[in-house]
Amino acid sequence: MDHFTATTDPVFGSVAVSAIVALIPLLTFFVLLAFLKVKAHFAGGISLLVAIAVAIWAFKMPAGLALLSATQGAVFGAFPVVWIVIMAIWLYQITVVSGRFEDLRRVFDAIGGGDVRIQAILVAFCFGGLLEALAGFGAPVAITATMLVALGLKPMKAAAAVLVANTAPVAFGAMAIPITTAANLTGLDADHLGAVVGRQAPLLAVIVPLILIFILDGFRGIKETWPAALVTGVAFAGAQVLCSTFFSYELTDIVAALAGLGAAVVFLRFWQPRGIEGARVRMGLSEMAVAGNRKPGSAGGSVAVRDENSLTASRTWLALFPYFLVIIIFGIAKLWKIGVDIPAFLASTDIKVPWPILHERLVDAAGEPVSSTIYTFNWLSTPGTLLLITGLIVSFVYSKYDDGGRYRMTVGNGIAEIGRTVWNMRWAGLTILSVLSLAYVMNFSGQTVSIGTWLAGTGAFFAFLSPVLGWVGTAVTGSDTSANALFARLQQTAGLEAGIDPNLLVAANTTGGVVGKLISPQNLAIAVTAVKLDGQESVLLRKVVGWSVALLLVLCTVVFLQSTPVLGWMLP
Repeated sequence: MDHFTATTDPVFGSVAVSAIVALIPLLTFFVLLAFLKVKAHFAGGISLLVAIAVAIWAFKMPAGLALLSATQGAVFGAFPVVWIVIMAIWLYQITVVSGRFEDLRRVFDAIGGGDVRIQAILVAFCFGGLLEALAGFGAPVAITATMLVALGLKPMKAAAAVLVANTAPVAFGAMAIPITTAANLTGLDADHLGAVVGRQAPLLAVIVPLILIFILDGFRGIKETWPAALVTGVAFAGAQVLCSTFFSYELTDIVAALAGLGAAVVFLRFWQPRGIEGARVRMGLSEMAVAGNRKPGSAGGSVAVRDENSLTASRTWLALFPYFLVIIIFGIAKLWKIGVDIPAFLASTDIKVPWPILHERLVDAAGEPVSSTIYTFNWLSTPGTLLLITGLIVSFVYSKYDDGGRYRMTVGNGIAEIGRTVWNMRWAGLTILSVLSLAYVMNFSGQTVSIGTWLAGTGAFFAFLSPVLGWVGTAVTGSDTSANALFARLQQTAGLEAGIDPNLLVAANTTGGVVGKLISPQNLAIAVTAVKLDGQESVLLRKVVGWSVALLLVLCTVVFLQSTPVLGWMLP
């Protein structure tokens, strides 16, 4: 098998024509998913075959290397991506099986004053932001979607809401790994790059809670709840700016999520939303959820109350325990360096596997093996394994505190739930594997870089198009980190050639990826699986694609103006 070096203009020697051909697999996927309503795992498989065909016949990649690229993508999709998602859903299922989730629902009800719209902001935006900061890779979508359904929201609305809510924290997700990755690839200063991202992503954080309310309850909902939504969004955004600029870009989302939640709790002590009963009717809340939040006695027949007689301090603590434990375990794994450098120790357990044949045959222009053909088996350091440890501890603790027989939980029950979760995830997992295989084939064959190079040829106007690259990269791979791995160097080069600050463009790639994740097939599959609407990815895509495009246009405009004196003052 011959060596292969990807080029950007294999079709008629034209970057433009090559880029248009490279778009065929992506267009195939989205047409199948959005318009022909093909199930996601079938759409992913068909699009993968198209990508392999384009790689072989248009981009001149040897067939064996194209197939090997797909296998590496599939393995990466299985571990760590699917592993993380399974463990995240499993952790939630432990709270359900144990009966503790009902108490958690009551906790959010108490904070939100009985208004499910406010609870949705607290769960999907604030709590989801905290999960994104710690785990990322679909875990926030999986966990918060199931929580919203348990609060009584219709599954499709819950799925759409959590996808939109998940946009704001993505740039700093998983301890800001997208920014760290971009800095490592480009040689730019990570702290400065994080500060630039901190002048773009927070703009989304301000408006995302309002969009979330609109999805759930339309303009009427915004009219009745906008003060709380705005206070939460502004607090989250302000913390992102301050933390990324003056403290630590890695901890930005943790600080922002806690700030948003804290601001909401304080604000709701002095202000209460209107129209709670009317909103319940408009949103079609399930009777079980309504019954859990109301009791007879008001003029309207029922009022939101806090069931303080049954929701004791110990039950509240145990309901919140899994998520506090997530924070502690992930905090230790990511930050603890006193005495023992825990992050370094965990990283030292990673196993590097040069992908057979592919690593030797896929080379860059200098003839050196491409580093991305080395698969990292991070069996201990991956968020999925940390979630497994968390779940085992939670199962043990829950088995010891049954509150006089009210709760029945054993460690065995918890472990058995893993098998059920794997079975329930089978089609979503297959979708994820096919999409990651598609991404790897496009990346290694040169299709993705060809698209990016074509867009970079627009000169100064590239500042406007810059976020589009991150949007495309994240939409395809489901990962802002992967999008930066694909395009960070390209953004840097384009900036130097066009006389635009490279930090601005690399940051724009990161921020553009934030809204690309909203329509990522991987995230769509995770969301519909979490709310038990398997096969409805196309319906969900149609509900959120408009928001993704609209937010992308906002970012494109902001980044372009930041490249000029108009908004250039915003940059650090």
